[in-house]
Amino acid sequence: MTEYRVLGRTGLQVSPLCLGAMMFGGWGNPDPDESARIIDRALDSGVNFIDTADVYARGQSEEYVGRALAKSGKRDQVVLATKCHGVMGEGPNERGNSRRWIFQAVENSLRRLGTDWIDLYQIHRPDPHTDVEETLGALTDLVRQGKVRYLGSSTFPAHQVVEAQWAARRRPLERFVCEQPPYSLLVRGIEADVLPVAEKYDMGVIVWSPLAGGWLTGRYRKGQELPRTRRAERLPQRYDLELEPNQRKLDAVEQLARLAEEAGLTLIQLAIAFTLRHRAVTSAIIGPRTMEHLESQLGADEVRLSDDVLDRIDEIVPPGVTLNPADAGWQPPELADARLRRRP
Repeated sequence: MTEYRVLGRTGLQVSPLCLGAMMFGGWGNPDPDESARIIDRALDSGVNFIDTADVYARGQSEEYVGRALAKSGKRDQVVLATKCHGVMGEGPNERGNSRRWIFQAVENSLRRLGTDWIDLYQIHRPDPHTDVEETLGALTDLVRQGKVRYLGSSTFPAHQVVEAQWAARRRPLERFVCEQPPYSLLVRGIEADVLPVAEKYDMGVIVWSPLAGGWLTGRYRKGQELPRTRRAERLPQRYDLELEPNQRKLDAVEQLARLAEEAGLTLIQLAIAFTLRHRAVTSAIIGPRTMEHLESQLGADEVRLSDDVLDRIDEIVPPGVTLNPADAGWQPPELADARLRRRP
């Protein structure tokens, strides 16, 4: 039986496994009927939490989720989350965290999802061009209009999580009640700052990519042909084994796979159970493309890792360490643009 967890201090009860919908649509599974069957199976297993985003296959993921929930009649049973920020059109204002775009984006998401309200509306990434007070002001209006119930951020660095909390207090405005960062056995950077900050501000934490973009599925092993995927082609810095950080990841995966076998677990179970064991984490997002993927991940929330196993994990990948910085999910603009580091 699923043991639900409270999302931060909201009182909202969510399942430890959150069904991520990024793979529904053109980015993964183009079959809406099969996607609906995966959604139904997850809900029947006790999952009550679905996370998507407008940018996933340019809205197709939201459409698939909305169609599946309408067909099953289970919308009221689901905590439905989506996001805005990413590029959704050719125009300069069809992206970002501005008031203008947020108002338009939420209407587009409501239409695609076929719903009158969104339970959790998240800002997908920070926007260096928009004051967070403007973003929170727009989101507060949407909450008061009843179109959105709760607000969250995704992949915000710790200092911007704090800034948003203080901006909400100053005016006052609705605050972000949760953060959605990347977290896995190979990507542990948030343990140093984001997770402690989330605890301090009573925020829920919904972690994405607990399987490290496929690295912890068992498909990436030494001595076997590595999978060729669209994701690997699109993000070579995270998968190219000629790069030393990815070699470190492969070495760690070998050790973690052996540890899982010794513990009587699959690598997938070890990986997901690890993220859910952290005291700050509320839910882990699983992102299946097929029914087989889903079945391999269901039940991982019931695995309880011993302290001995957790200590072994810490020896393989130390706490707070992200083996490949490219897996962090967001790069500060000051690192990408030299003009922001140099006085003219």
